[in-house]
This record gives sequence, C-alpha cells and structure tokens, in this order.
Amino acid sequence: MELENNLGYTFKNKKLLDEALTHTSYANEYRTNSNEKLEFLGDSILEFISSKHLYKNYPYLHEGELTKLRATVVCEDSLYEVAKKLNISQYIRVGRSEMINKGKYKPTILADSIEAIIAAIYFDGGLDKAEKFILDNLKDAMEIASKHVGQKDYKTVLQEELQKNGNINLEYKIIEETGPDHDKTFTAEVTLNDTVLAQGIGKKKKQAEMQAAKKALENLKRKKV
Repeated sequence: MELENNLGYTFKNKKLLDEALTHTSYANEYRTNSNEKLEFLGDSILEFISSKHLYKNYPYLHEGELTKLRATVVCEDSLYEVAKKLNISQYIRVGRSEMINKGKYKPTILADSIEAIIAAIYFDGGLDKAEKFILDNLKDAMEIASKHVGQKDYKTVLQEELQKNGNINLEYKIIEETGPDHDKTFTAEVTLNDTVLAQGIGKKKKQAEMQAAKKALENLKRKKV
C-alpha cells in the first residue's frame, strides 16, 4: 500500500490504519469509529517520545528550554508539515460537509490524523515502532529548533528595541490573504503609533508577522548606519 510505504510501517491490522484516517464527520455519517480516541492517545505518546529524545540528546538545555523546544516541534504546524510530506490528505476520510469545505486539507484535521496514526502504530507494533515513526518524521525539526532555543524572536527584539525610546503602541495586522484555504499566503503589517514600519509574507499568520518584525528591525538598523 502506497500510504504504508510513505509511513515506513506496514500494518498487521489494517483496520487500525483505517480508523486513524477516519475523521469524526465521516464516522458520524457512516456510523463507524472515528480517530478521536486514537488521537487522544497519540498525543500522549508523541509528547512522551519527544520528551525522552530531547532529554537524552540535549543534556545542555535546562528544563525551561526543553519545554520550549518540545512545544515548538510538537504542535499543529509541525504535524501538518508531516502530514503534507506523507500525503495524508489523499487517504483521510471526511464527511460530505467537510469535503465541501476542503476538510481533507485543513491543518487541524491533518495534524490530528498524525497523532492518531502514532497511536495506531503503537497498538499494532508496539512503542518502539511508534517511536521510530515519530523520530523519522520529527527528529530533523527538533535539531533545527534546538539551534534557536534561548534566542529571542524578531517580534520580541523589535518590541524591546523600540521601548528604549519610551512607551510605544506596536501593532500587527493581517492585511491580505491569497490562495485556496489549504494553501493560503498571508501578508502582515507592523505599525508603530499608526506609522507603517514594514510588511511580511508567510504561509502562516505568525510567520507573516515575524517576517514583518524582521524587516522592521532591518529598516531600523539601516537608519542608524
């Protein structure tokens, strides 16, 4: 099965995989089991395995940094990227209403399906197999995120830089959305006391805001030179 090739795991009990790919909207229409309970367990397994990996491989980070690192990787955005890489949207089952609303491509639904798949692999092959799946798909993201732990993000740096001159009213606003629901691009604008400082573009609203803050910082540095 192509999906199992993508997952890197072959199920002995195919029904577990079917259940992991069954959204509530489909289950309600066809009176079958949804992936909600698998998702519940998968979330806990994911947190445990990621915590174990971070604890063993990043001994130089303290508890607060490990928590921040785990939150960066074990989140909807990260799991959504895994789902896209594995082409889960082609296999997930949603009801008619979600199909109309392109639910097969919604980040929340796809991210939840990854958690359900983790639990399904656990039941079918044990914790070691579930751990392998998690690390195969998230270890690189953990490594990348670890390089930025402890660093302030652009929005924080911009806020602190501007506050040196006194009280400020710094605001971020999404001024444009383009593209289909499952593949939107956002344009954010950052303003200081109603004066536009910069704009940024990203696939997520937070990414667009971060890019706007980064460009605003670059503009400030150029003015100081």
